[in-house]
Amino acid sequence: MEEKVNIFMCEDDENLGMLLREYLQAKGFSVDLFPDGEAGAKAFPKEKYDLCILDVMMPKKDGFTLAQEIRTASSEIPIIFLTAKTMKEDILEGFKIGADDYLTKPFSMEELLLRIEAILRRVSGKKATKEGPVILGKFIFDTQKQTLTTGETVIKLTTKESDLLNLLYDNVNQVLERNYALKKIWGVVDYFNARSMDVYITKLRKLLKEDPSLEIMNIHGKGYKLIAPVDSVA
Repeated sequence: MEEKVNIFMCEDDENLGMLLREYLQAKGFSVDLFPDGEAGAKAFPKEKYDLCILDVMMPKKDGFTLAQEIRTASSEIPIIFLTAKTMKEDILEGFKIGADDYLTKPFSMEELLLRIEAILRRVSGKKATKEGPVILGKFIFDTQKQTLTTGETVIKLTTKESDLLNLLYDNVNQVLERNYALKKIWGVVDYFNARSMDVYITKLRKLLKEDPSLEIMNIHGKGYKLIAPVDSVA
């Protein structure tokens, strides 16, 4: 029998929280619901979860703060933010923390379900294109452990950082089309996912800047290109 997907949900609107929980349970998910960020923070380490749904504006501890704590404990677990905020700055803040998706209230439960399914397909279907570590300039990129190593320094990547770098690596010195990357990693091509990808590209540039031979270029109207000397890629 297939094991149920276990969802961690924090939502301070009691009615909305119960509706979402009942709907997702009817769709075959297991859902633990918590009324605020503080209660969620205490409960999260006690259980193994496959996906988090966090309201941004919560009493005692907001969703952004809780997400940062969750990211410290697990860099890989997918996070979806629910919020009444529509400010681009707030949405980008969520993506900087490591959100996988963002829904602005009001939203339909069907839309939430579609986004959950898209994320789970991406996570369950993610396989490293190369098995084991690969050489990228002065770095060793381990696509399975999701790490970048240079000398004694080991940098742990988030799932999206690793997926995006893996795509860039597979297309090294060639154009990685923007929409292809969005569909491959986010599942949906839209404004917010595109802005999220920009944030992750910026993060990867900062991580790779220690090696001046490596560069992620913007190719106007097309996408990105990872530039690397041929003899430094293997």
